Amino acid sequence: MPAQPSTVHQSMPDAEVVLATKGRTFYWARYLLGRVYGGRATRLYGFCRHLDDLVDEASSTDEARQALAVHRCALLSGCSSDPLVSDALALMQQCAIEPIYALELISGVESDLEAVRIADVDELLRYCYKVAGTVGLMMTGVLDVKCQRALPHAIDLGIAMQLTNICRDVADDAKLNRRYLPATLVGDLEVNQLIAPDPSIQSEIKHCVKTLLALADQYYKSGEAGLHYLPLNARAAILVAARVYREIGQVLKARDFAYWESRAYVTQPVKLAKTAAALVGTPSNSGFWYEKNPHDSALHAALKGLPGTSQSTEYAN
Repeated sequence: MPAQPSTVHQSMPDAEVVLATKGRTFYWARYLLGRVYGGRATRLYGFCRHLDDLVDEASSTDEARQALAVHRCALLSGCSSDPLVSDALALMQQCAIEPIYALELISGVESDLEAVRIADVDELLRYCYKVAGTVGLMMTGVLDVKCQRALPHAIDLGIAMQLTNICRDVADDAKLNRRYLPATLVGDLEVNQLIAPDPSIQSEIKHCVKTLLALADQYYKSGEAGLHYLPLNARAAILVAARVYREIGQVLKARDFAYWESRAYVTQPVKLAKTAAALVGTPSNSGFWYEKNPHDSALHAALKGLPGTSQSTEYAN
């Protein structure tokens, strides 16, 4: 049963607070989306963040699994007694968002309940798809995008941002028993070695972070190349969000990728500068206006069969 309008409106103040405190880059760019798209995006972020928090803030693994199972059932049945989930279901119905994307997101966050030890880059990309590429897919519905060719680009922007997150939060994730840095790049380092790395392994870890940020840049470029699929009044907001988030990687680069020195963040003056540069540069940004090149399917080689990818059957059809 769709959520009643009153439920939707009541959820907005809470979603605004969540976005302002936990998604500052998106909160910054949100106002460029306008009232309708901005409101929808805020509600979507609130739901996705809620799923993430169920894992990160749960008092026990069993409690988190049970809560995620309840939400999985709600997505499959299309109804929920939880106001936040009910609002998300209403949004998904309104925007024709496929529930499979949210189900994949749940699968991704649920994997964080176990000790995380990523084996290789392909496994990392599949994880990034599940926890962030799926959010990009749902955003296409929020923004009324109808062209299926937009989906791989939306996935790529989500992957790029998640790779940036991972490089910034290595130490914080390690404290949660998670090592997203692939063993093929850092060996079988244990999480305690990543919090304040010994000088003997710092060079290897820095090289890994540098490599992952370079990989993120490829996905950022692909994400921007799909901007023209968005409504004109939404393109600037997504471009600004991408450019500001990408700057986190530049902050890490400026400190020689030593994430352990302090948390990398983008200052307000730099946000303003990146926003202005992104907006001023739109006339010469081909991806903002038209398709210059088709999506590079090599970016999705590790994602074969996942919904919305250039390797999936539904996209090929």
